[in-house]
Parts: sequence; structure tokens; C-alpha cells
Amino acid sequence: MREGGEVRRQRILAVVASRGAVRVSDLASELDVSVVTVRRDVEELAQSGRLRRGHGVVRPLVPVEQPVVNKAVNGAVALVVPDRHTYLYETMNGARKVLEDAGMRVVLHIAPQVRGAERPIVERALQEPVQGLLIAPRWRTREEELADSWLAETGVPTVLMERRPGGALRAMSSVCSDHWYGMKLAVEHLKSLGHRRVLLAARDDSPTARALRKAFAEIARDGLEDVAIMGSDPESGLAGVLRAKGFTAAVLHGDVDALILVQQLTDAGIDVPGGCSVVAYDDVVAALGSIPLTAVAPPKTEVGKAAAEMLLRKLRNDGGPAERVELLPELKVRSSTERLTVS
Repeated sequence: MREGGEVRRQRILAVVASRGAVRVSDLASELDVSVVTVRRDVEELAQSGRLRRGHGVVRPLVPVEQPVVNKAVNGAVALVVPDRHTYLYETMNGARKVLEDAGMRVVLHIAPQVRGAERPIVERALQEPVQGLLIAPRWRTREEELADSWLAETGVPTVLMERRPGGALRAMSSVCSDHWYGMKLAVEHLKSLGHRRVLLAARDDSPTARALRKAFAEIARDGLEDVAIMGSDPESGLAGVLRAKGFTAAVLHGDVDALILVQQLTDAGIDVPGGCSVVAYDDVVAALGSIPLTAVAPPKTEVGKAAAEMLLRKLRNDGGPAERVELLPELKVRSSTERLTVS
């Protein structure tokens, strides 16, 4: 027979009083109940002033003196990424290697392309005895990001991958690429080749796309004569716009749309790079085109590694303060850009 709620709460108080800080997931495992049940008990105990509740950690009102030890981590980490997202799969693999090398088991969850898909997946994942969470939410719109404030209260150490949290999530730990710097690399490269009429083609369906649009609008004010921002859908008529408006260069997010544009330009009789230089943003498959594309390469694998290392630090230190890390992209110069010749 399962013990009653008050008995269970007394056991929680006893464990916390003897050990100091204790993870909610560890309490759930020891008491043989769900994480949700422990969270509910902890919330009641915190409201009645009998303990303190932190980010996935329970602490006594009076700190318990503990000997200094070099704490090891073990157990499992939930890893949540969107489906059909090659870019983030590279990030995922970077994180997986670090965690497995540290002796952690990785439990992978793939979120489908449905609004709000991550929350039920995370809630199910946290029913298992996982120690922490790494997640890259899809966030196709700003509204979806704002609706995910629940991520700040998962109850376990959590790190966002390739996402820069704002609003209610501002205090969350995260590792992401500095996409403003990446756009700066692309624009400065084109400017160095003499291009002053540049078009950015980027969708508006991800945090990265929105960051690139904003960065381009700011950076383009310095040294460019004519710019435009439009969607990168293959049906949007980019080749026609480039020809009609006299743009000599284009930056596209991401690689597949850039490769399609090169084909459309070729079909329209516009030489790449002679008639139009093209820069891709992502560098997942940019180098594989018939004309290898110059591309901005965010540090996808390194973001995953850094996120996993950050999570391990949190597991070893029973949480700790929030951290935010931004890593710099690189520019890979290939055959799709060249110096503008003025006839």
C-alpha cells in the first residue's frame, strides 16, 4: 500500500534536513512516486514555510553543512529536438557525445511539427527518472515562444540549445550561435567584393530566421545602397526580383533554398557568381551543390557540446546560477561569390 501524503511529505523533510539540497527527480525515485507528485508535495511544503524550493532542487530552511566532495553525475538526460531539422540534429549529436562520454544515458524525444508539441513530450519525459533536460523548441512564431513560459519550471536542470530566451524565460540557461555576427560576416564579405545592392531571403518561421532578418536590417544601413528582405520560398520569384531590381548579391537562409535559387538563376540565364553572388546561411549541405556555395556556418556541433557541458555543471552543482553562452559562426568562402565587375 502506498503511504499517505503527509507521511510522504515528512519523509521529504527528513531527506532534505539530512542532506541539504536534493533534486526533485531524486526524491521521486527514492519515494517511488512520480515527479509530478513530489513537485506537488514540495510546493505545499514551501508554501507552509517548511523548506525552500529552487530550480528542480529542494533545500532546507537552514543550510546543512556538507563536506566538500568531487561530485559525479550519472543517470539519464532527456534530449528534445524538432523532427526534420538537420541543422539541430548536428547540435543534438554534439550534445549526445559529451553526455555519453560523461557516463550519462541520453533519452531522445522528437517533437512533431505541431504547435505546442514540446510540452506534453517533456511532461512524459519527466515522468521517468531523468536528471536534466536539453531542449531546442521549434518556436515558429514569437507567440509560440511566449507561450512556452512553462519551460522555466520543469523541475530539473534545463538548458536551451540554439535558442536565445527572452520574456519569462530570460533567466534560463542557454547556448546559441551569435547570428547577428554571422550575418555581419556575410554582408561584410559581399561588401569586400564590391557588392552594394544585396537581398536577404529568409522565412519568418524560426528564431534563427527572425534573428537574421533583424540583423540584416541593422547591418545593411552601413555601406549598402539598396537592400530588400523577402521570404525564401522557392515559389516567391526571387530570381525575377533579383533581375528586375538589379541586385548583384543575395543571402539566403538556409542552404536548400540557396541551392534552388542558384538553379533558378541558371535557368533564367543569370550566371552565378558572375551575374549574382549567393551566400547561404547554415552550411549543412551548401558545399554539395554543382556550384559549391559560400556559406555562414554556425557552430552547430559546438553549441550542442557546450549545452551538454553546461548541463553537467548544473547537475554537479545542484543547479547553480543561470548561464548564457553565444558562440561565433564562421564564413566558408567557396565558388558562389566573386568580386563585382563594373562594365
